[in-house]
Amino acid sequence: MKNRYIAPVIVGAGIALMLYSCGATIPKGVTAVTNFDKAKYLGKWYEIARLDYKWEKDLNNVTAEYSLNENGTIRVDNKGYNFKKDKWEESIGKAKFVKDDNVGMLKVSFFGPFYSGYNIVAVDENYKYALVAGDSLKNMWILSRETTIPESVKADFLIKAQEIGYTVTDLVWVKHDKTN
Repeated sequence: MKNRYIAPVIVGAGIALMLYSCGATIPKGVTAVTNFDKAKYLGKWYEIARLDYKWEKDLNNVTAEYSLNENGTIRVDNKGYNFKKDKWEESIGKAKFVKDDNVGMLKVSFFGPFYSGYNIVAVDENYKYALVAGDSLKNMWILSRETTIPESVKADFLIKAQEIGYTVTDLVWVKHDKTN
């Protein structure tokens, strides 16, 4: 017997997924930085550590370069060296502010209308080091303007990440030993 409810359920689930992916979230209890300076954040960042996930699996020498698009969105140019495939990989996307552009809460898309949370939860006053939360406790990045980070900054970020609820023992520490 055919079930006439299958199509509406599938359509409903698709709409729910679309609505979810068009927005961006921040993990519960996490606050994005305020008094955020978009202009200071633009430029090149080196990924120091991350919680691994499928889009960055097997990548080292990872960088993210942020620049302003004419329409006010931010161009996101991610590059990394896949050490298993022995080649450079690149993904270009866009980011938009979820709230005001002085709140470090953005949504990033590399795949059309699908967005993920990108939340700056800590940044030093000179915008040299940043701690970024994804939209869940499965995504987190430590970034630096250089290929290394001072131990004191690293320790502070690890404490903050643990307080948020991240499992910092699962972090992948990114090597920077190649140039592109």
